[in-house]
Amino acid sequence: MDRYRENRKIFSLSVIVLAFFYVIQFLIVYYYPTEIKIAKGENSSIEVLFPFSLSALHDEDTIVQSTYNEGSTNGLKKSYKIAAINPGEAKFQLKLLGLIPVKRFDINVVDRDILIPGGNAVGVRLNTKGVLVVAVTDVIGIDGKRYSPAKDVGIKNGDSILELNDIKIRDAEHLIELLNQITEDKVKILIERNKIKYETEVMPVKSIQDNCFRLGIWVRDKTAGIGTLTFYDENSKIFGALGHGITDMDTGNLLNIEYGKIMNARIANIEQGKKGSPGEIKGMFYETENVLGEIVKNSPFGIYGVINDSFIKANKTKPMPIGFKEEVKEGKAYILTTIDNDKVEKFEVEILKVLNQQYPNQKSMTIKVTDKKLLQKTGGIVQGMSGSPIIQDGKIIGAITHVFVNDPTKGYGIYIEWMLEQIKPEYQLNGKYAEIKN
Repeated sequence: MDRYRENRKIFSLSVIVLAFFYVIQFLIVYYYPTEIKIAKGENSSIEVLFPFSLSALHDEDTIVQSTYNEGSTNGLKKSYKIAAINPGEAKFQLKLLGLIPVKRFDINVVDRDILIPGGNAVGVRLNTKGVLVVAVTDVIGIDGKRYSPAKDVGIKNGDSILELNDIKIRDAEHLIELLNQITEDKVKILIERNKIKYETEVMPVKSIQDNCFRLGIWVRDKTAGIGTLTFYDENSKIFGALGHGITDMDTGNLLNIEYGKIMNARIANIEQGKKGSPGEIKGMFYETENVLGEIVKNSPFGIYGVINDSFIKANKTKPMPIGFKEEVKEGKAYILTTIDNDKVEKFEVEILKVLNQQYPNQKSMTIKVTDKKLLQKTGGIVQGMSGSPIIQDGKIIGAITHVFVNDPTKGYGIYIEWMLEQIKPEYQLNGKYAEIKN
């Protein structure tokens, strides 16, 4: 009887262990990425455990060839080798016991982009589209009464005023000039909010302060700062930088830009990062000289534009392939950045955490600066280093985007794929079409 009970215990324990094992396996399968990228001419392996098996949904030998690698079988583990033949999409199904569909995999075969890594410190100057409203205030009229013309018609912080009486507004001075040329009681203005345009009419008030017409708003028409070039493409001449968008410091909104420039910047001083106080790279640049390129897009995942031929010819950096997000792994890597004059240098970092992301995000991986020279000079990651390319296994895998305020040795990076997604295959630049090499 005792032996029977002992055997039951052993059997029950075995069932529990086996059940736990397969629960873990189901979770692994559940969180496995549904889309896998493989570069043309390269291979990838997918490992599954019994009772799962992998099979192609259709005959797609022209795109990929999948083989069951018997030599890699280890107990219950099976390894499937996927060879990428031609660009395209192949669909695979993971099945339980070869019968029950559990999960579908989309294997995308693509050409691996080859880019020139940056690391150069750049001055960034942006001019907004129209003028950006940063504050809505009252106006004291010449009669001594208080008026709120902008507030009364629903104008808010973060709105862009594009036109006044069908005249396109160039900058803040132009808006003031147009306001003081009015001959009617009300003026028509075109406003853009959250990428939606609408018209309204507002009655300007003549201010007792200077006898000029006012709308009761504070506006901004440009901004400038220091950042880092991430990459450029030699063929299309398209560049990407920063890894995050440029927002207005008062409203926090992404700036709606009309045009902008990046310029060669020289590092003048570095304020070290400390716990609770992010550091900053301070540099000098001049708009009239050393223009490197034109900015045409400000997105949440970086700024983009066209690099100048003179910079391409002068730059001797060798091109590198990109790394797909599935290839990024925890461990050693390095960044390219500028902390002294205009010299791009290589500094060691460690990737602490890699996130499985299906949609673009500025925080794709957590990194830690391990390079002694960089830690001594900056304390870690500082403002101005955003956009510094992250290199792992000879591939550009992403760019620095943020620093941890309470630990400047750590920060976030964005996958390079999320930055490249911001560039359309046919992106119109100044009336011409540029194509990213795919």
